[in-house]
Amino acid sequence: MEVLVKAHHPVVPTLSRLAVFALALLLELLSPPARALPAADDVYWQSREDAWWTGPMMANSPETGAPGHFLAEPYLYDVRTSHANSYGSRTYLVYGLANDFSVGVIPVFGYNRVDGGPNSSGVGLGDFVLQAQYQFTHFHDDSWVPSTAIMLQETLPTGKYDRLGNRPADGMGSGVYTTTLGFNAQTYLWMPNGRILRLRLNLTASYSGGTDVHGTSVYGTSDSFHGHARPGNSYGIDMAAEYSLTQRWVLALDGLYNHNGNTRVTGADVVDPFGGPPLPRDLHMNSGTSDYWGVAPAIEYNWTPNIGVLLGTRVIFGGHHTPSSITPAIALNYVH
Repeated sequence: MEVLVKAHHPVVPTLSRLAVFALALLLELLSPPARALPAADDVYWQSREDAWWTGPMMANSPETGAPGHFLAEPYLYDVRTSHANSYGSRTYLVYGLANDFSVGVIPVFGYNRVDGGPNSSGVGLGDFVLQAQYQFTHFHDDSWVPSTAIMLQETLPTGKYDRLGNRPADGMGSGVYTTTLGFNAQTYLWMPNGRILRLRLNLTASYSGGTDVHGTSVYGTSDSFHGHARPGNSYGIDMAAEYSLTQRWVLALDGLYNHNGNTRVTGADVVDPFGGPPLPRDLHMNSGTSDYWGVAPAIEYNWTPNIGVLLGTRVIFGGHHTPSSITPAIALNYVH
């Protein structure tokens, strides 16, 4: 986190552009299926039953599954920046509770390796996520209506975030409760060669509370700090496409944008991060807003309609107050 005091930049222009972009993508999803595209008379139109998917690397599905059935999808990944590696696992466990309604949990674990400092003391628990989703509409062949759903997530502050001592790399959480509201949509297009292109759109908005902070923390505070931190709200968009090469093989690509609001830290410290003498003083820090764009190409292989594996890499190009990163990942998808 930046420790220099920065003015909070207005986010209205950025969010306005994001809303316009999201509307354009939504209109694309709502367009009629492209089965009428020109093609030769002998083209075989692939059926949806003949296309097996694991799903793209990032975008969530609006499908809730039948009551009594569940999905398990563990991810293993390595977030690589210029001076650190963050190894982690993130497992999606979703259960169909009723018609068009599912509930789930997302446990997260991690280990940080940093240049020029101590690594994590061991594998740590990250923040735990609870999830519920209600599906409004279902896609049908020859219909213009996509599958759509509203998703609600609550992130619980189970990960360690302060009192880190001389191991800041032990920080795995944020220390705050975060509520995320999302809109998920999915539709199918038939290409001129008869193969299926599946599209997804995710829109999310996250709102965080505040937390007390003591000592060394994920917010960049020193061992003698005592105060309070409040992360800014964040907004994101993810548009994904999957092309069915064969029944078992799929090419996938996510395109994503994220905006994070200003994180404010206030309190008292005897160490001045701006280079002054080590005297007790009030401390006020603002991270400023941040933005980033990224892509996540991936390849999927499915042994059956219910079991598949994904290999992909998320690339964050960096942006305003955001470093670039590369995150290779592997995921196993199982639906019962």
